[in-house]
Amino acid sequence: MAIFKPFRAIRPVPDKAEAVAALPYDVMNSDEAREMVKGKPYSFLHVDKAEVDLDKSIDIYDKSVYLKARENLDKLVTDGICKEDAVPCIYIYRQIMNGRSQTGLVGCTAIDDYINNVIKKHELTRADKEADRINHVDYCDANTGPIFLTYREDDFINNLVEKWKTEHDPVYDFVSDGVSNTVWVIDCPETLAVLTEKFAAIDYLYIADGHHRAASAVKVGKMRREQNPDYTGEEEFNFFLAVLFPRNELEIMDYNRVMKDLNGYTNEEFMAKIAEVFDVEAVGTEAYKPEAKHTFGMLLDGTWYKLTAKDGTFDPKDPVDQLDVSILQKNVIAPIFGIEDPRTDKRIDFIGGIRGLGELERRVNTDMKIAFSMYPTTLDDLMDIADAGELMPPKSTWFEPKLMSGLFIHKLS
Repeated sequence: MAIFKPFRAIRPVPDKAEAVAALPYDVMNSDEAREMVKGKPYSFLHVDKAEVDLDKSIDIYDKSVYLKARENLDKLVTDGICKEDAVPCIYIYRQIMNGRSQTGLVGCTAIDDYINNVIKKHELTRADKEADRINHVDYCDANTGPIFLTYREDDFINNLVEKWKTEHDPVYDFVSDGVSNTVWVIDCPETLAVLTEKFAAIDYLYIADGHHRAASAVKVGKMRREQNPDYTGEEEFNFFLAVLFPRNELEIMDYNRVMKDLNGYTNEEFMAKIAEVFDVEAVGTEAYKPEAKHTFGMLLDGTWYKLTAKDGTFDPKDPVDQLDVSILQKNVIAPIFGIEDPRTDKRIDFIGGIRGLGELERRVNTDMKIAFSMYPTTLDDLMDIADAGELMPPKSTWFEPKLMSGLFIHKLS
């Protein structure tokens, strides 16, 4: 059973929501963030990437960055830009992008559910990235970015959410970078109790995006328990901020690959290697977007090819091995390109599907040699792998739209 509970969010006053809301800290680098906050004194990037307010010479993991984050967060409250709700609430958060809508519920989930695998994972985390967010959460004494969770849809919950949206006015409704963001507040004790009860009947929640933020939030919660040995389990540090979306409202986009070279092979030698594991069809100069699982696009020297994985190149019964990202890694990226660890090798880069196949062509025409377009991983793939206790290869999923940070802040004490 999953714990999902209301909380007293610190959030922008209605007329400042658009000015505060910002993209997640991990979708841009520090230089990009410095540009993005120009003329935007209330942008939440001043909290999530506080180095934007310090000299460029300061290391982004320096203690002064986390102290500045806390200072900027406190200032949003003291200046009246953000206020804490008087009573615990659950929040409805709807996003619309390119005509597609997804509606989630914002509340708090339990660190024990993460520890006990009621909240299931599908990715490894990196210690350096965890350390950064552990410090950020600890110094700010708050979860500042929500964890993106999904669950198998429930008609009762869906109908309750739709009914509330129909009968109540939103507190926020704005468009940012082409994405509509709308928020409603559920403050009725009876409705909150029903939602909590309904989620208690759901067996598992699944991390869609935000593995590092989740792991960091849990580790801070465990640190606070050690510092407070008489804790009851009800303290806010036992919970972390999350947005729960039903599976049927989410979409995973393609996550494409580009490589710098052919690892010493000539074009002819490389194509012969590719033909050993794929059926190869030249499709011309127009970008090829795969239309089904186990098919790939490949751009080399101005020509696009359709690649279809041959029998024997993957195990269709293995939830990880049958993933297209696994097929490419196991049969091409590792043995042909010699890239064993795609997370650290500088000869490979990853392009989110939101940028389109034109970005693959641009990269191949500038700093890369070859590109592969992918068919998106599915939500069923993600859940099957998490259920099996397995892990996806790096860069398997790309979710859009991104959840805005700054609309909901969860204090730990």
